[in-house]
Amino acid sequence: MLVAVPALASVPAQEPAPPQKPKAPPAVPRTTATSAPQSTPDAVTATVPETVTVTANRIPQDISKVGSQVTVVTQRDIELLQRRDLADLLAREPGLNMVRTGGPGGTGSIFMRGVNSNEVKVRLDGMDINDPSTPAGAFDTAQFLTDGLARVEILRGPQSGLYGADAMGGVIDMTTKQGQGPLHGFVRLEGGSYSTKNETAGFSGSLHRFHYMVEVSHNHVGDYQAVPKAIRAQVQGHDVASNRNDNRTANVRLGYDVTDNFDLGFTAHLTQADYEYVADDYSSYPTLPSAQQNESDLKQAILRGTAHLKSFKGVFEQTLGVGYITYDRHDITAGDPDISSNRGDRLKVDWQGLTHLGHNGSFLVGYDYIRERIMTPVSAQTTTNAAWGQLEGHWHDILFGSANIRYDNNSRYGNYVTWRVAPAVKIPGTGLTLKASGGSGFHGPSLNQLFVSYPTYYFLANPNLRAERLLGFDAGFEERLLDGKLTFGADYYGNHVRNLINTALSGYNYTYVNVARAQTHGVEAFVDYRIIKSVDLRGTYTWTDATNRSTGAALVRRPRHKATASVIWTPTKRLSITPSLLYVSGWHDLDRYTSMSTIGHDYVTVNIAAEYKLADFVTLFARGDNLGNRYYENPVGYLQPGRSFYGGVTFGL
Repeated sequence: MLVAVPALASVPAQEPAPPQKPKAPPAVPRTTATSAPQSTPDAVTATVPETVTVTANRIPQDISKVGSQVTVVTQRDIELLQRRDLADLLAREPGLNMVRTGGPGGTGSIFMRGVNSNEVKVRLDGMDINDPSTPAGAFDTAQFLTDGLARVEILRGPQSGLYGADAMGGVIDMTTKQGQGPLHGFVRLEGGSYSTKNETAGFSGSLHRFHYMVEVSHNHVGDYQAVPKAIRAQVQGHDVASNRNDNRTANVRLGYDVTDNFDLGFTAHLTQADYEYVADDYSSYPTLPSAQQNESDLKQAILRGTAHLKSFKGVFEQTLGVGYITYDRHDITAGDPDISSNRGDRLKVDWQGLTHLGHNGSFLVGYDYIRERIMTPVSAQTTTNAAWGQLEGHWHDILFGSANIRYDNNSRYGNYVTWRVAPAVKIPGTGLTLKASGGSGFHGPSLNQLFVSYPTYYFLANPNLRAERLLGFDAGFEERLLDGKLTFGADYYGNHVRNLINTALSGYNYTYVNVARAQTHGVEAFVDYRIIKSVDLRGTYTWTDATNRSTGAALVRRPRHKATASVIWTPTKRLSITPSLLYVSGWHDLDRYTSMSTIGHDYVTVNIAAEYKLADFVTLFARGDNLGNRYYENPVGYLQPGRSFYGGVTFGL
């Protein structure tokens, strides 16, 4: 994982939770690419060099030459760590705190540099994939697998100047693998703890001007107990139900190079998942788990097509994209005959024009049309028209920088102008680069907050909500020594948020209002040291201070300290061993069963993954997670996996 430290974002106060049915579970919340890109910027191929970021400025650039702070997780990183779902992969990245309600399949929230999870924009192949149907409008990592991914870029700090609403805290940008070369395929079989059975198969390649990639996955966890021991000990007369998750995902990427200057692309990510989890018994207080299971069924589709044209000998490039996502979720509460449904979709049409200014930089302009809808539990929609521009330049391989501005017009909550500047200075004769950035961000209210009322529970929607606003900055450095074998850096960031959406009493009813303010600041540091050719040592540290400025209280689920360490050891060409460590300090939280304020306990987990290439077409792999069997809950009330082991084989075809 390559880290170019932070350009962080601000933290909103505790995420407001919508009213729940009494029986429902609580919501939980080393190549420089300065020439013209050879493919669509929003659908960068799997061959982009590891030290190049596409997300920071929406064009390929060397990480050391951008003022923003980016982490790039490559396909090889995913393979070495053997992280099968996105929540597990992101948990180890600096600046992020992953919260998941139990094991695989549980609701997963991304807190980036202290901001709420619905203020982090998540994209796949250029399509915004935050869920428009849920109350918060956040992206849930619960059912998103890492199979099919070529890379994940994590861009920290307010990014609304390029990416619009929901990019207030940052952007997580994922890219699907692209097929190339002769036809080849694979089958991977895996099993392990908690009755885990995973199967994945795929094929990819290219034929003349046509390239293709198809992967299908089935991940199954049959028996996982997410209720802490102390709570289970209070239950009398029955066993506590366990959790079960079944996920089927397909990834497709197709491309056709019509001419040397014109290409077409299409990607699809399809998921069908069934999650069964322990139901709570609300007949007593505090609430206790029951012997029954609730069920959540999800159907999700993410589709995007692109047309990319280069003109005037490559001086001008333009990309036209059309994307569509749909979420259809059905929740069945044990003992309740009613089925709760959330269904929504998003249509996005976007155009981007890139003018290369030779050795001086580039000029980028774009236009987005976005329509978001919910179909259940009510019918409503919003539309957004946005235009943006960015100037990027450099001078004598010393001074680099970019500046962007964007105008968003939303049919429900109005007009917003956001911006960002991000300079970087390389000190001649040294490996030192000084970086800084500053910008603004905004997050619009969700369709649920605007239109979905629960009068039975005295809770009303508020169609007059305004967007949340953020102003943030960061400054830091990156140093490269020993001919690039040693890279380290650190930065400080600060953010201020206003107009945060919280719940408040209005007459005899509760509703959403723009009343809260928040402040966050912190430090991030990283080191990457290739000691010898076969040993690479990596480490990160994050310090976060996030406060509700309206009350003075610390924001929940934001640990103050987080540290990671890993070693990638390849003693032979056929064998790789990757031990890793994750430390998370204590945090303020709300107890799942009492809803009272509490403190989450710090924890350390030690993991190891290994793979051995038995033959050219057979690879054996194994991993052990939480080897110290650390007993911990994150969030409080949801037990995380203890010591567990997995293994399997991959057959290359």
